[in-house]
Amino acid sequence: MPNQPPAPFVHVDAATAADMRRRGMDPHELEQSARGVLKFVYMCLPDAPAYAAPVLSAHPVPSDGSEDRISALPFALLRNIVSRLPAKDAARTTALSRRWRPVWRCAPLALADAHLLPGALEGLREPLRADTPGLAATVSRALAAHPGPFRAVHLVGGYYGDAARQRELARWVETFAAKGVQELVLVNRPWPLDVPLPAALLAVDTLTRLYLGVWKFPNTSALPQRVAGAAFPHLRELVLCAMEMESRDLDFLLAGSPVLENLGIVGSRNKVNRLRLVGQHLRCVQICLCAVDGVAVVDTPCLERLVLWASRTNGGSCIRLKIGKAPKLRVLGYLNPGNHMLEIRNTVINSEKNDKVSGKVNLKFWLEAGPIESIQSCVKMMTFREFRLERSEVAFLKFFFQSAQILKNAVIVVSNGSFTSVPTVLSKLKSLIPETGPCKSCHVLVYESSDPEGGAVWSLQKGFDFSVTDPLYYR
Repeated sequence: MPNQPPAPFVHVDAATAADMRRRGMDPHELEQSARGVLKFVYMCLPDAPAYAAPVLSAHPVPSDGSEDRISALPFALLRNIVSRLPAKDAARTTALSRRWRPVWRCAPLALADAHLLPGALEGLREPLRADTPGLAATVSRALAAHPGPFRAVHLVGGYYGDAARQRELARWVETFAAKGVQELVLVNRPWPLDVPLPAALLAVDTLTRLYLGVWKFPNTSALPQRVAGAAFPHLRELVLCAMEMESRDLDFLLAGSPVLENLGIVGSRNKVNRLRLVGQHLRCVQICLCAVDGVAVVDTPCLERLVLWASRTNGGSCIRLKIGKAPKLRVLGYLNPGNHMLEIRNTVINSEKNDKVSGKVNLKFWLEAGPIESIQSCVKMMTFREFRLERSEVAFLKFFFQSAQILKNAVIVVSNGSFTSVPTVLSKLKSLIPETGPCKSCHVLVYESSDPEGGAVWSLQKGFDFSVTDPLYYR
């Protein structure tokens, strides 16, 4: 069969592709890398700010004289309804009747460019470079037509690499500040990765929620005086995804966000030497896929959750995690042997990863090792990932079930392809639980991991959701 032509580029621009070919490199590898970055960034984003599935239809007033009960609702309630519609449908309500005409202009609107691109929300297609001019024109018209405020603006489908788009984005940011945007999600689709973020964004002081993805953060040390003193006095949630930024920029953001509760740093593209966490209202901090030498929890009296997932140092040494003032800390993960060193006051916990097993680790080995106090009296829930039904694993679980006195739930995630059916593994595991004793009523769940690495173990949004008791619980 003849060779198939290579797939067209979606993310890499023509100039970058040509430059890579001149240097003897394959631009398709960069295309795949950009696709992976965006896939992960989108996994971290909150849901679109309005529900777009229902179809809005305008019906004439019933000829039989029956009452139009929706239009008769209080004006404040009508504003609430319109503010929860996609921007296009919200504008269409002005055609329903005279009663509805002023509602749109008074309602805090939600604008999402994904609503303007058919099939994007459903995952049927991804935005292309050719879509950006049309999307940008519609966004500009919407921002100009409505007097504000805007409840939420989510712009995640545009390519802003050229100078004209950057000037347009700068004008939008000025509008955000003037019209009181409360929630802003702003993602640049690569390539290139180092598109500068307008510095004026740091002066949008109405923000309560801010997500930024794939930008070069402004140099805060070189900001003009009118911006340098700006702050986010109402910001409660901040997430930075695949950002190019320096430690001083992050310090600037934290210092200027006095009521910040949730902080997420995902895939930072610059080395952050040492992250210092200070905040009287910080409740959850998640640092994922980042290069960081150390994290110091200095003064966080409300911190409840601290997650470091798949983070590392550039030099390959251990990330030093120092816990200072954090009296409410309840969730700490995922600390890996060989990757993290934990320091709490004067106690340092450092472990080395070793994949080699010396001797036979069977049930006799565990029994001779003696009881483990934490298993006996502390562990209520246990998750065992990458279970392969190996003899040593079965021996450990049998020892665990025999020892645990307050265990209520056990989740076993079996390595992909290691078994033929969930009931078979579940039956095997239940046979390890003693018929008498404290552990006899333990609830056991078995899942097959979604990939050879064990499936997704972390969710940014679940970490921020305090209605979820344990964000590290599998599924």
